Amino acid sequence: MLLAVVWNVLEIRVLVLFSLILQIILIVCGNQRKYKAGWVLQFGVWFTYLSADWAATFVLGILSKDSKNPSTDPTNSIIMAIWAPFLLVHLGGPDTITAYSLEDNELWLRHFLGLISQLFGAVYVVYSSWNDRNLNYVTIPVMVAGIIKYTERTLSLWLGSSKKFRESIHRPPDPGPNYAKFMDDCTAKIAEGYKVELKVESTPILSDHSLAAIANESVPDALRLHYGFYFLEIFECLFADLILGFQELQESQHFFQNKSWEHAYKVIEVELGLMYDKLYTKAVVTYSRLGLFLKIVTFFCTLSAFIAFLCLIDKAHIDCDQIITVVLFAGAIFLEIYAGIVLLSSSWTMHWLSKHKNWIVNLLISCFQTCYKLSHAKRWSNLISQFNLISFCLKGEPAKRIKIWNYQFMYQIFRILYHQDQETVPEKLKELIFEHIREKSKGAKHIKACKNFCAHRGDQVLNKWKCRSIAWSTEVEFDQSLLIWHIATDLCCYSDKDCDKLKNYEISRLMSDYMLYLLVKCPFMLPNGIGQIRFEDTCAEASELLQERKYISQTDQVCEVIGGVSVDEKFLPSKVKGDRSKSVLFDACRLAKSIKSLEEEKKWSKEQKWEMISRVWVEMLCHAASQCRGFHHAKQLSRGGELLTHVWFLMAHLGITEQFQISQGHARAKLIHS
Repeated sequence: MLLAVVWNVLEIRVLVLFSLILQIILIVCGNQRKYKAGWVLQFGVWFTYLSADWAATFVLGILSKDSKNPSTDPTNSIIMAIWAPFLLVHLGGPDTITAYSLEDNELWLRHFLGLISQLFGAVYVVYSSWNDRNLNYVTIPVMVAGIIKYTERTLSLWLGSSKKFRESIHRPPDPGPNYAKFMDDCTAKIAEGYKVELKVESTPILSDHSLAAIANESVPDALRLHYGFYFLEIFECLFADLILGFQELQESQHFFQNKSWEHAYKVIEVELGLMYDKLYTKAVVTYSRLGLFLKIVTFFCTLSAFIAFLCLIDKAHIDCDQIITVVLFAGAIFLEIYAGIVLLSSSWTMHWLSKHKNWIVNLLISCFQTCYKLSHAKRWSNLISQFNLISFCLKGEPAKRIKIWNYQFMYQIFRILYHQDQETVPEKLKELIFEHIREKSKGAKHIKACKNFCAHRGDQVLNKWKCRSIAWSTEVEFDQSLLIWHIATDLCCYSDKDCDKLKNYEISRLMSDYMLYLLVKCPFMLPNGIGQIRFEDTCAEASELLQERKYISQTDQVCEVIGGVSVDEKFLPSKVKGDRSKSVLFDACRLAKSIKSLEEEKKWSKEQKWEMISRVWVEMLCHAASQCRGFHHAKQLSRGGELLTHVWFLMAHLGITEQFQISQGHARAKLIHS
């Protein structure tokens, strides 16, 4: 009973402070999703994002209910009324996160209705406590700041919604040259006896000097920022599943083919970082003249209200509610200052500063440079998740014996996370992918060539290396081929474990585990198939094998047992097992043995064998990247970024995409006569 009484007194005060704490967590952690991966951060931001709205709405409801309580002290009633506009500020959220996922942008209309209803609620609380005391007027500037914040959030969600985003990318209608007038002029010239010819003029291709001339070298990565902003205006249409113009694609292809792999990836990182800002933060609203003006207004509204509050309260009788109000003001000012630092040190601000060259700009750059390096040293996680089927089956056995794992629901949730790992993307892998795509892009001059390249998923590599005997492994469905090559790569790793220092050995292992991670955790990013069923059936067969041999406790032992099974061409696993089981365990064993026999037959060195395997994986990766929709790539931007997304964007920049028009859209015909 006593506990209930105490909670009734403290409830609103605790929740108001809880709402402020949630806002601080969101503004600090919200933007980290761009360059940090991991379920801990994702879960923390998700929980905070949902709790922040709930807490602010709940407290505003309590304030509305208690605002007419006659037993409330008039001074405390006014102070609590000041809290209502603060809750509007909290509902507006920080600049670093407006949407947790892309689906939140589609709910902008719900937030708009929430803005109206919560505004009425806050106004009602202030009106109910109004008694013409000077302290009442403190609520007005805070209310203005709250309305601006909430409106900014709603507007950002609206601009990030799929429909509005798509509309914002659409170019104005282009009727082209006046064909009727063109033909009239042509007919007239012919009638006059002139010889008429048609000359096609195209837009000049972007050169390094055109952007380098305007880039202020005092800004870190100034040139890459300019390239990133320039190319994003062209390629952001891919996220809306729209097409590129032929001239734009040709320009990008020419630029990236003549750049190093490091430079290419840096430009891609800038573009994808900016894309994240557009879809998940208030960037579109904030990084504008209006946004800057509103930022100044909200800061001075909050600061002036704080100063007025300190002047008007009775300092001789400070109570708990007054202290809480001071904390709310201090928190709001901290949030504004932090948001200002993020704004001034952002890529958007640095890009604007890099276009100007004078002593004032250089002074500003030197002031913001430290913050810029701290906040933008990384634009994505640079990690690839790893998931290994054999390790999963091996470690899954003892885990099942733990009591908690007996609950199927808990097992299904945690079993994947328990075996998932992450590795830094090695530079050698980035270089291999870039060189592979650049080589293919030289022949991607028309849409048919692009489609052919996107359709290859290891088969072209096998043709080049004259490995027709294992071509069957890439002619089956993609998920089946992926699983077969994953297990076969593990078996080859076991047989060549003394060669782990070889470059392509490590690359192949990383790519193999990464592609399986995509199959298990992100199947929406891969071509449609029954990959989950094949994975489960293969795991079941592997687990059955482990149960028969209880002495097995190491991965090497599992590989030895699987590799030791005899696979006869006359009695293929698919024929013996029938169509009911989708397991590919011993198909992979068959592939591993075929690769080993090819090694002996062709007298390959270990490095040559692993080079072939690594190139098969790169081609599979490129195929998967090209088949994934832009919407799914955009979703992964809020999870630390995905290597697959960078490969997809790099392919598009090098001209390997099906999303472009066949005709030369920017070319213009000109009539000449002689």
